Amino acid sequence: MDYQNRAGSKKGGGGVASFSETNADRRERLRKLALETIDLEKDPYFFKNHLGSFECKLCLTVHVNDGSYLAHTQGRKHQTNLARRAARDSREGRSDPITGLPIAGVPARGLIAGAPGATTVQVRQNIVKIGRPGYRITKIRDPATRQLGLRFQLQYPDIGADIVPRHRIMSAFEQRVETPMENKHFQYLLVAAEPYETVAFKIPSKEIDRRPTSFFSHYDKDTNEYFLQLLFKPDREERYSGVPGLR
Repeated sequence: MDYQNRAGSKKGGGGVASFSETNADRRERLRKLALETIDLEKDPYFFKNHLGSFECKLCLTVHVNDGSYLAHTQGRKHQTNLARRAARDSREGRSDPITGLPIAGVPARGLIAGAPGATTVQVRQNIVKIGRPGYRITKIRDPATRQLGLRFQLQYPDIGADIVPRHRIMSAFEQRVETPMENKHFQYLLVAAEPYETVAFKIPSKEIDRRPTSFFSHYDKDTNEYFLQLLFKPDREERYSGVPGLR
C-alpha cells in the first residue's frame, strides 16, 4: 500500500485529522465540559422557543441543541457580550442583587420620595418570558361595505390571572428591527401579554377604519384567547379622507 500521500502520518496511524474534524472534536470537548459546570435552568440568557430550538437572549443567536448552545457560551462572542453587560451594569449601578440583571425604573439620584419635584417611577419587574403565543390569522371581507380586513386569534394558555392582552399599531419608522425605507408600505400590529413575548404582525400600511364595528378586540377569560379584528378603508375613502363633502 502506498503511504507517500499521507503527509505527516505513520503506517497504521490513520492519517492526520482534518481541520473540520479537529473543530468537531473541540466542540464536543467544550460541550462535555460545559455540561459539568453550567446549569441551563439558572442561565438567564438561555431560552427554548416554540420550535424546539435554543436561543441566546444576550447574543441573539439560535442553536439546534443544548450542546451547540453550551459551546456558544464558551466562545469569544458570548464571553465578550458578558463582559460588556457587566461593565454597563457596573457603570449604571442598576443591578438586581439576586439575578444580577439590570432593573429598569430606578429613581434619579438626589430625589426623595414625597419631596417637591420628585417623580414617582414605576419599577419594572424582571419576568421570565415563556415563549410566543399560538396564533391564527384570517383574511376577511365585510359583506356590506366590501372592505378587506384581518382577524387575529391568539392563544395564551398560561397567562397571568390579572393580565389582559394589549395591542398597539406601530408605523415602519418607529420600529428598529428592519430598515424603515424598505418597509414604508407596511405597519406593525403589536400584541403584548405577560409572561409571553410580545409578538408583531406585519400588515399593509393602509388607513384602518376606526369605527367600533370595524376595529375591535375581545379577550375570552374562559379559553384564554384574544381576538382582534380590523378593516382597512377602501382606496377611494382613504385617498379622499378628510375632504369636506365627500364620504
